[in-house]
Amino acid sequence: MAIRALRGATTVDFDTVEEVSKYTKELLLQLLERNGIDKEDLISIIFTSTSDLHSAFPAAAAREMGLGDVPLMCARELDIINSTPLCIRVLMHLESSRERSQMRHVYLRDAKGLRDDLPE
Repeated sequence: MAIRALRGATTVDFDTVEEVSKYTKELLLQLLERNGIDKEDLISIIFTSTSDLHSAFPAAAAREMGLGDVPLMCARELDIINSTPLCIRVLMHLESSRERSQMRHVYLRDAKGLRDDLPE
């Protein structure tokens, strides 16, 4: 087993608790499913959101999914001109027997173009 990290991002249409929760959960589920990750494999998850999101902590959605015993942290994304608006990013640390090249990062909705160099 090795320590690996997965990246991902998604966007919301509106800054509401419901949308932040819905699309954060969708992103986390895709990361877990595409990479065959069990909750016990998780070490920690760091969330960032752009400065136009104020309604909810993305980590709250992870807790609602049953990931409350995984160390979770939220932070503000850098406020860069012309960056993707209403965006939530994830950095997930985990233990895995997969090679780094086998890890599948997930970019959804309007965040798809952030890393179009990665395989699906």
